[in-house]
Amino acid sequence: MKRLDSIPTNKIDRVAKLVTTGVKVGGNYLKYYGSKMVNPELTKDTLHQENAADIYDGLKELKGSALKVAQMLSMEKNLLPQSYVEKFSLSQFSVPPLSAPLVLKTFRKYFGADPHVLFDEFSPDSINAASIGQVHKAAKDGKPLAVKIQYPGVRDSISTDIAIVKPIAIRMFNLQGTSDEYFQEIEDKLTEETDYTLELEQSEFVRKACAQIPNIRFPQYYPKLSCEKIITMDWMEGIHLSEYCKQSHSQEERNCIGQALFNFYMFQIHKLKFFHADPHPGNFLVDDRGNLIAIDFGCMKKIPDSFYTPYFELIAKGTLENEALFRQKLTELEVLKADDSPADADFFAGLFRELLQVFTRPYQSETFDFSDKSFTDAIAALSEKFANDKTLRKMNGNRGSKHFIYVNRMFFGLYSLLADLGSMIKINDYERIG
Repeated sequence: MKRLDSIPTNKIDRVAKLVTTGVKVGGNYLKYYGSKMVNPELTKDTLHQENAADIYDGLKELKGSALKVAQMLSMEKNLLPQSYVEKFSLSQFSVPPLSAPLVLKTFRKYFGADPHVLFDEFSPDSINAASIGQVHKAAKDGKPLAVKIQYPGVRDSISTDIAIVKPIAIRMFNLQGTSDEYFQEIEDKLTEETDYTLELEQSEFVRKACAQIPNIRFPQYYPKLSCEKIITMDWMEGIHLSEYCKQSHSQEERNCIGQALFNFYMFQIHKLKFFHADPHPGNFLVDDRGNLIAIDFGCMKKIPDSFYTPYFELIAKGTLENEALFRQKLTELEVLKADDSPADADFFAGLFRELLQVFTRPYQSETFDFSDKSFTDAIAALSEKFANDKTLRKMNGNRGSKHFIYVNRMFFGLYSLLADLGSMIKINDYERIG
């Protein structure tokens, strides 16, 4: 695989790369429509494959928050053509790594020594490379270690990437008024992910707080071999969750792993009110004993009581059946606004009721089968309906508290992982923990 000797970090270089990618995509469309004139039966499958490849090729060289977007989109299986999902999924753990000289430069800058001085063994070739950093295998005192090294310039490029994306997103989603707080929330979280000192603190907190959850394991972290751009942890043997899902395993084992995953998130949400907000399969492994392994805690989200209370009151069955209470909770969560016209209030109340009737389905019974295709089909149907809703396109999309961004991302990601696993889940099992 090609190795990178540099990553564009200034706005001009990053915009130029995106423009070049856009030109390639435009060329793909011209080629498609030219072929379509000759062959009217031609589908868009090839177009999607070529566009997905060109967009991903551009983003993987930019790395950082630009590639993080692809990683997030790879989880949106109901919103994107399969070609995009497959290509963007590579951003979870398989992108071009840094060259050896850049790796050495990073160690010398932050530790004043080469990695072979700090460790008994250190592999110069990365094992995994993702959006913000890459992982090398090392050893010290007979213990196998994983060393994650952050790409240079990632933090410096975040505000640039947000500035590029913001006007596009405002236009696409018709965000008016106070949308700045949404972009600030995303920028703050991306910035936190580039602080490996903070990640180490968060990782150790989660490891200790969640140690009693059955069938889930966490690596130990090593502060003396870590800094703001390098983090060292135990090497954990296992396969990525996405690979596990493709293999043949018993339903009992899939249920066990899915239950561990579900309990992990519900315990964090309800008992810690501080949760892992990056639920993609690249952050989870499965060991040979059928245990789930969680390995990355750079993106964590605190939930204030002012959001937690109305959010979970909103999804309660009694609230959904009580129109006045339902609208009160939507107002507390900033979905409905004081200056809404009656028609606007009715529209958004109806939209959220329809969404919640689908998304809260797992919580209406003691157990839920995430392999139930009718559930994933219902989510896909809603996604398609709202994507094509002409009324919604004209409405101000600036709705809801900024805390929705990562809470909803967590639930979407969790549902996606459980659907891939095909697990039968005991919904309230987490309550017995701790």
